[in-house]
Parts: sequence; structure tokens; C-alpha cells
Amino acid sequence: MTRRVFITGAASGLGLALAREYLAAGDEVILTDLHAEAPPSVRELNGQWRYLKLDVTDDEDWAAAVRTVDSLDILINNAGIAVGGRLDATSMDSWQRIVDINLLGVVRGCKALVPTLGRGGRVVITASAAGLVHAPHMGAYNATKAAAVALAETLDAELRPRGISASVICPLFFRSGLADSLSGDDPKADEAARMLLSKTPLTSEKVAARSARAIQARRLVITPDALSTVTWYSKRFTRVPFLAGTRLIGRVVERRS
Repeated sequence: MTRRVFITGAASGLGLALAREYLAAGDEVILTDLHAEAPPSVRELNGQWRYLKLDVTDDEDWAAAVRTVDSLDILINNAGIAVGGRLDATSMDSWQRIVDINLLGVVRGCKALVPTLGRGGRVVITASAAGLVHAPHMGAYNATKAAAVALAETLDAELRPRGISASVICPLFFRSGLADSLSGDDPKADEAARMLLSKTPLTSEKVAARSARAIQARRLVITPDALSTVTWYSKRFTRVPFLAGTRLIGRVVERRS
């Protein structure tokens, strides 16, 4: 049976890779992003799709989306940005922006479109391993992604009685367009993040394929790569060595700064 899938931040990176996964499965996909018209990355897609301009921080854009979407099977709140740097180097403007996109953008999406999901529906939030384990010099990003994990767990408990499940995707670093959103408040932290995002062998396509399978299986917390799984389990089951490791990273980074 053809499903209808709605994806935010779908013109690049993981959102676009997830769209390709669902289109290949024969589903209908509604792709949304900031562009006024579908960009080339979207126009080259095969299958049954349509594009909507959507800024996840704009209530009017969400209201327009609601008017064009009467029912969904899968809602994927994927849009997000990255902010790196120490707490004292991160501006309040950067904090406001990342909270408005990474957290409140998801809240807006769920409030607008969860009512369109029927029994068997799925709500998906793209978070990060940073929402599960919290490295230094990433306070704003860690905080919003941890909030996204908490929101997904809360939604799952609220919606399961209606036959709707929630999943939260928590990959470690993978190649995507996320580096383009770095704020520039802490240039050294941004440089380190760009290196990690560019040097990793993990791709958006691999994360999307593994995540789609886990969403189908109704898994709540999805760690789609080995390293995110290892770090999360390390924090859960070997907490003292894990904390010692993160504090050591903090000391090393401080000396280099």
C-alpha cells in the first residue's frame, strides 16, 4: 500500500536521502525546505513527490502546509542546524536560532501534522548522537538534540495508545550539508566540526537506509551506525569511564584553545 510521507529539510542531506528511500519503496513523498521552488536536487527525483516551501520557524508556513495535507502515514521532522563552541563563545542570537529550529521547529511540526496521522502512523524526529552523549564545546547543539530525544520519548508514550509510534534518529557524524549551518561564533569549534563531518565514511544514504528500516520496525531510539551505538551504550553501562573520557576530551580541547 502506498504511504504518504512528509519530510522537513528535504532538499539536501539526510532529508533528501530519506525521500529517496521512500520514493524507491513506491511511497508518495512531500518534500519541504526553505527554497521557494523545488531546487535541482529535488527536481531530479523519480517517483511520486511534490514540494512545499516551508520554514519550520514560521507559523504561517505550517498553516499553509496543513491546508494542503489532509492525511499522512509518516511525519519526519528532519530540518536542523548546527552550532558549535563553548558556552561563553556562543551568542544568545545563536542560541535563539538553534532552539527555534531544532526544538520548536519540531514542536510546530508535531502540533500541526500529528492530527493527520491515523492508526499505524509514525512520527520521526532527526536528532543526533549528541542528544544521547554530550561532548564539550557543543552545548547549544547538545541541548537541542537532547530535547529532541526527550520529545520523541514523550510523544511515543502519548501516541502509542492511538496506534502511532515515535522514533528519533541519533547518528554520529555523517557527510551532509550540516556544516554549512555552523554559526561562526567559535571558529576553532566550527573548524573541528567541519573536519569531523567531512572525514567520516558514514553517508546520508547509509543513515537513511538503516533509519527507514528501524522506523518500519517502530524502534524508538535509532542509532544507525556502530559508533553512535557504542558511545550510547558506553554512557549507559560504563558511566564512570565514559565521564572520565569526556572530561579528558574537555581538557585536551581547552589546552589546544
